Amino acid sequence: MHPSARLALWLLAVLTAQALRLPALLLLAAGALLAAPGAAGLWLSYCRRARWLLLTLWLVLAWHAPGEAWFEQAWLPTREGVALASEQAVRLLTVLACLAGVYAAGGREGMLAGLWGLLAPSRRPGGAGERLVVRLALVLEQAQQTHPPGVWKEWLAAGGAIPLAAPPVLRLEVPRWGWRDSGSLVLAALALGGLLIVDGML
Repeated sequence: MHPSARLALWLLAVLTAQALRLPALLLLAAGALLAAPGAAGLWLSYCRRARWLLLTLWLVLAWHAPGEAWFEQAWLPTREGVALASEQAVRLLTVLACLAGVYAAGGREGMLAGLWGLLAPSRRPGGAGERLVVRLALVLEQAQQTHPPGVWKEWLAAGGAIPLAAPPVLRLEVPRWGWRDSGSLVLAALALGGLLIVDGML
C-alpha cells in the first residue's frame, strides 16, 4: 500500500475509534496489530512509554465522573467513572495500535513519505508543509536514539536548546500512486464504516 494511503487510513481509524465502544475498539486494535509483522512488539513499546499518561487518564476519569460510588464509599471511584475511564484507556491503546501498525508497515521513511504525499496539494518550496515533514523527521530521529537517565533535566536546564542529531539532507522515496492504492483505501474505509454500523447495532 502507498505510504500516503497507509497514513490516511490511520487518520480514518483514529476518527472512527472516537465513535466506537469497547468490543469494536478491541476488534479494531486486533486488526491493526495483525496488519503488519512486528506491530505487536512496537505497540507494547508505545504502551510502556505511555503508561503514566494511561494511568493519569484512568484516575482522573474514574474519580471525577458522576455516578454511584463503589460500596457506597465516597473516597472510591464511581461505577460510571470506572466504565468511562476503562473505555477511554482502551480507545487510546487502540490509537496506539493503529499507529504501531502503520509504523511497522512502512517505518520512519514510510511515515515521512506518507505525510509528504498527503501535503502535496498545499506544498510549496520552503512552505509550511516542507517544514512539517522536516520537523517530524527530527522528532522520529530523536525518538530512535537512546539517552542516559536524567537527560531530560539537562534539556530543561538548556531551555530545550540541545541540538537534535539528524542527517543534513533528508531524502524521501515516494512511490507512484496506483489504482490498487485507491482500491485498498476505499475497501479499508468501507470496513471501518461497517465496523461503525455493527457497533451501533450492538
